[in-house]
Formats: sequence, structure tokens, C-alpha cells
Amino acid sequence: MRIPAHSVCTAIRDDIVAGVYERGSRLTEELLARRYGVSRVPVREALRTLEAEGFVVTRRHAGACVAEPTEQEGADLLEMRMLLEPLGASRAAQRRTEAHLKVLRGLVRLGQERARRGNSEDLRSLGGWFHETLAQASGSPALTSMLTQLRHKIAWMYVVDAPANPAESWAEHGAIVDAVARGDGERARAITALHTERSGAVHRLRFTSGQDRADRVRTSQHPVNVTGLQH
Repeated sequence: MRIPAHSVCTAIRDDIVAGVYERGSRLTEELLARRYGVSRVPVREALRTLEAEGFVVTRRHAGACVAEPTEQEGADLLEMRMLLEPLGASRAAQRRTEAHLKVLRGLVRLGQERARRGNSEDLRSLGGWFHETLAQASGSPALTSMLTQLRHKIAWMYVVDAPANPAESWAEHGAIVDAVARGDGERARAITALHTERSGAVHRLRFTSGQDRADRVRTSQHPVNVTGLQH
């Protein structure tokens, strides 16, 4: 496989998230350069970027290795997302474009349709696209970048179970878009906060303390009542 040099960082990150490289394993420049069909220079730059993002660590006598994050670090990621996702939704209510709204509404329609059919794989992809678009609608490149990094690391560290009621989850997405479309930042923030809080309950750590375990990490037991939030 050969890819452009500027895509090396993305490719290595994607392979780490997908589990191609095991936690703690060495990442040698020579082997990576051969795998991605580039010289060692862009590989070296990519490893520095991935170290800053927390996917890679440099160890004495071993060099670059895949990081081994702890259970606490995983919990911190979910907490950070609970703070930043609502902020992004609030800003989207003030800064979104008609193009953003069109995409968001289209994703909600597809999500609600797939929820009725029970297609969980499609729902997972659609949910990711929805939150990525919502972040972009915030009009803040820095916030969008932080949320993107959070999603990558959460996908790496957690298995996400299908929600017990997918239709209700997509009703929440729809309510967020309605608030964003009306320019109601406070309502967009509130619904997104509750939605993010509940979604944390279906995340299971892939690993803790170097061992693969399925300990459930729940940020809340409280259900989201979208109806109660509606005016």
C-alpha cells in the first residue's frame, strides 16, 4: 500500500485505533516507511504528532511505542467530551450555515430510518458523521480539532454498545438540530449535554492497566427526557 506522505499520520493513527498495532508495541521508522510507501522523514514527523496526541510514547532503549493509556485516562476522555460537545452545539446554534443544517437534517432523517430498521452498523457511522458535522458547524477550528482527537482516542479505548433505544437516541439528534436551526444556543447545549451523558453509559473499555477487560464505565444512570426539554 502506498499513500501520500501528508497522509502518513492519519494512516498510522487509523491503524492504531483499529488495533493493527498492539498497545505497547514498537513503531520503527523503517517498517512504517515500508508499510506506507514513504521515506522515514514523514514517518518521523507523524510519530511526533501522534506522541503529542497521546497515541505514541517514546521509551528509552525502545524508541517509539504505541501508548498504553490507563482506565483513569479513559474516564477523563469521556468527561472532556461531556464538556466540549455541548459547547460545540451552543456555538453551532450561532455560527452554523445553511449547508451545515442541510447535512445535519439529512443525517437525522437517515438515522431515524435506519433506527426503525435496526441497522446498528449504519447507525454507528451516521452518528459519527453527525457529531463531526455538528463540531464543524461551531465555526471554531480549534474546538473541532479537539473534538476530532477525542473521538479518535475514545474509539481506540472503548467499545460502544448499541443504544437500548436507537429511535430515542436519534430523536435527541433531531432535537439538537432543531435548536441549532432556531439559533437557541442554551437549548442546544442542554440537549447535547444530556445526550452525551447518556451515550457514555454504553462505552466499555477495551483494556485497563494493560489487560483486556470489559468493565463498563458509566458516566450516568439518568435517562434523557427529550420531551421534557421541549418548549
